[in-house]
Amino acid sequence: MLNKVENAQNDDERVREMSGFRKALIRPELGAICGTILVFVFFFLTARDSGMFSAAGALNWTLVSAQFAIIAVGACLLMIAGEFDLSVGSMIGFAGIVLALLTVHLGWPTWIAIITTFVVCVSLGAVNGWLVIKTGLPSFIVTLASLFILRGLTIFAAIATTRKTIIGGIREASEGDWLAGLFGGKIFTGFFQWLGDVGVIDTFSRGTKKGMPVVEGIPMLIIWALVLIIVAHIILTKTRFGNWIFASGGDAQAAKYAGVPVRRTKILMFMFTAFCATVFATCQVMEFGSAGADRGMLKEFEAIISVVIGGALLTGGYGSVIGAALGALIFGVVQQGLFFAGVESSLFRVFLGILLLLAVILNTYIRRMITGER
Repeated sequence: MLNKVENAQNDDERVREMSGFRKALIRPELGAICGTILVFVFFFLTARDSGMFSAAGALNWTLVSAQFAIIAVGACLLMIAGEFDLSVGSMIGFAGIVLALLTVHLGWPTWIAIITTFVVCVSLGAVNGWLVIKTGLPSFIVTLASLFILRGLTIFAAIATTRKTIIGGIREASEGDWLAGLFGGKIFTGFFQWLGDVGVIDTFSRGTKKGMPVVEGIPMLIIWALVLIIVAHIILTKTRFGNWIFASGGDAQAAKYAGVPVRRTKILMFMFTAFCATVFATCQVMEFGSAGADRGMLKEFEAIISVVIGGALLTGGYGSVIGAALGALIFGVVQQGLFFAGVESSLFRVFLGILLLLAVILNTYIRRMITGER
């Protein structure tokens, strides 16, 4: 009798379909993988002669992709947990100004200023999460309010203390600081100098940089992006806490009955999103040597778009850090690729809107496959 049941299951067309193509189709990274391949093929055919895939060109789009990836990682885990944070962009500007005021205006040691900035911003992320949990309001509304509050406070603090919205002098104030180098330095500089000496990569032929490679090393911003991607992926896929994140976004009520600390999990995800935004801001401040009150504009939407392109569902409970990272890569390659291809830069937004729409349609189809909806 048991053999008959097994044979019947093996003959069921739906079982065979789910075991092959359909299983691959519902992987969250699938769309992002296909999109990444198509984007690289397109620009290889249209922009390879412009230097896009040279060492300097590759560094350009890798840096932009890393910026998107840092904030996309935080947004990804939060969206999988079933929430949104629209205050990410304002948090970037706020963190930069706080760091600049502490180092330049108040004269604090940079390492203390960086740690203090992280504590303040992560605490604000916890406040966002606490308000969402306690009030029961949608996170969209709570963090939209935070977006305006933080942006207003950032501009007010900068003008009230320095009468400027851009604060410089950070690079000089951070000279030799041990922690500043973890956000604004470069690694493997000796290796890249050797590559330039043996002719593997181009070097400058004139000026004060004569003989130096066009790529001096790997910026710490890229290292931070890789570390966050790897750590977040391991947490999400290999730990019990990762299961809690999926459960909190999939069915919060059922997760509570199963003993999952849903409230704590969501608050921690808001804190992690704020942490990622502060990493982005600190790297940006150390790179430019200045902080601007208007920095981070629209970054919250770019983070969400990267995550959606990466296969996450807007309803929560489904997504992938690797997919979000690939979404960020697509973002960066397209933004820089249009420049190298000589295409009008305003078309980047057009492409982005089309890509977002296609990603949402695909993700909705996948959700219906998973849930059996029609």
